Amino acid sequence: MGLKRTDEFREDAVRIALTSGLTRKQVADGLGVGMSTLNKWITAYRDTDVVSKEDLGLAQENDRLRRENRILKEERDILKKATVFFASQKP
Repeated sequence: MGLKRTDEFREDAVRIALTSGLTRKQVADGLGVGMSTLNKWITAYRDTDVVSKEDLGLAQENDRLRRENRILKEERDILKKATVFFASQKP
């Protein structure tokens, strides 16, 4: 029989899932719960005050910045490879 999770545990799990920057899989694995369980909790608590609008906004901005940073790093790596390639083509 599974361990009964407290409301506080569920709320903390939702807070972590929505604001930590970790994937839901990482959060679920880290907390020892299934993905479907975590997703069910997120659906149940998403529109409550478990996560303040400000914290949620900051988390969304962090996600956007992480994506932008990843793209910039990929572009930089491509430029580095191109520079090395073209430098090797000189007679």
